Amino acid sequence: MLMSGLNQSAVRRVNTAVVLRALAVSAGPRKLTELAAQTGLSRRTVESVLDFLVEAGWVAELDRMPVSGSAGRPARRYELRAEHALLAAVRITTVDVSAVVADVRGHILGRAHRPLRAYQDPRTTLDDAAELVLRALDDAGGSVDRLRAGAIAAGGAIDDEGVVRRLVHTTRWEGVHLPEEFARRVPVPWFADNDTNLGALAERWRGVAGDHDNVVWAMLGNRTGLGILIRGAVHRGLDGAAGEIVEAPSMPAGSVEDRPVAALTSPLPAQRALARARFGAARAGDADALAEVDEFVENIASILTTLSWTVAPSLIVLGGGLEDAADILLPRVRAALRDARTPAVELRATALGHEAPLVGAVKLALDRMDTELFGPLVPST
Repeated sequence: MLMSGLNQSAVRRVNTAVVLRALAVSAGPRKLTELAAQTGLSRRTVESVLDFLVEAGWVAELDRMPVSGSAGRPARRYELRAEHALLAAVRITTVDVSAVVADVRGHILGRAHRPLRAYQDPRTTLDDAAELVLRALDDAGGSVDRLRAGAIAAGGAIDDEGVVRRLVHTTRWEGVHLPEEFARRVPVPWFADNDTNLGALAERWRGVAGDHDNVVWAMLGNRTGLGILIRGAVHRGLDGAAGEIVEAPSMPAGSVEDRPVAALTSPLPAQRALARARFGAARAGDADALAEVDEFVENIASILTTLSWTVAPSLIVLGGGLEDAADILLPRVRAALRDARTPAVELRATALGHEAPLVGAVKLALDRMDTELFGPLVPST
């Protein structure tokens, strides 16, 4: 791999990260020749990098496998020691915080959850969230020295640098640089994004959107927001404002937020339970509950119709709690979109449930780690 302007040490470091990433995304052990083909590096370069990584403890060389039909040397196979490095993901809502710790393959190893003491106080909230990361690390059997990076999922318009630019109903969080604040508490590099953006990212990675590039992940009702993927990448727009439709008075995002059925997306467990009960009544044929559901469907369909003619995704995923009533909502919303003669956008419910933003935060950390974060230092010799 030739990179003009980089010295030998930097090139070796980049090559090390490339090999590590190739092993991290592999489903199983990889042969040396396969890694060379996958990375575009020479066999000699890959072999040198792998020798170093084995010695450093990042990679294990497995027993050599005889080459089928060949009298040559057995093939050398390597596997990432995924437990060697850990990632943290945090989700902050208005009432609680959740944290997970994963290995560099994205497998979740530890979890923790707690209510917030004072959401309106960013300093206290971030203290609570940082403490929770340590609890998740303990649950994973890990330690801070093995933590390589983390990502934060939160509400509001969050720009590319992780700064909260706008948050509905409060100005207390505006200007808070989430990665910098978190790094002061847990000293590793951090990244941040809006929770619905990360829901969309997660859905394409581990959920129902793996076969689509242009996706909207929609959380509608008591809490409202849209995560938008264009050509597989999160679209944040100016200052991270894309998808923050709750701030747009001309859209009916908040017109049903006080209806019990709309509380499927509430951060409060009691409100979500009430919403599920209302949908249960609708399933049983209760006329009042059905009328409430119909009003909610009309609201959802109105928003999705606008999306169908503006963003024009090929798939819209209902998440954030809406999946709990997918059996009622999906057929009704699909029918409403057909009646509105929208483009033939596919509609699905999330497969990841309330964990989608956390899973997306893990993916964000994996995607954003550069060579300095991902791999160990490589001697320049």
